[in-house]
Amino acid sequence: MELSRDWVVGFVDAEGCFHVSVNQCPNMSVGFQVLPEFVVVQHRRDRHVLMALKRFFGVGIVRRNHDDRDCLRIRNIDGLCKVCDFFMAHPLKTKKNVDFRKFRRIVLLMQRNRHLTRDGLLQIVDIALSMNTAERPALEKVRQELLQAG
Repeated sequence: MELSRDWVVGFVDAEGCFHVSVNQCPNMSVGFQVLPEFVVVQHRRDRHVLMALKRFFGVGIVRRNHDDRDCLRIRNIDGLCKVCDFFMAHPLKTKKNVDFRKFRRIVLLMQRNRHLTRDGLLQIVDIALSMNTAERPALEKVRQELLQAG
């Protein structure tokens, strides 16, 4: 299955997700680990689409998500940079482009190791809190802990 650039843009606009979580991790210099990821979930019958996206970007892993769904996940910074470069050259058309640009800012901060400092991590958390529409109580808790530690 060959994918065109325009098809990928439209498909990700509808089905893709740019997500950032922050988990407590005592081994990290600031006690937290930043986990950005690009995810596409599909019913298992459409796994071939996820495999084609993986080939298109040249990175990621396709695995079971839950129940009858599979997902493509891209988590490593080099892979995320490839995804970001693609969507900068071929912009998403919906509001998802706003969240993508915030996601890209986080990836760029991580490339500069800003996630390893309290101020940089706080900046990343604030950006992540402004992404998507769902309430993020765990992320808000991280923010409060960082502010209290400052």
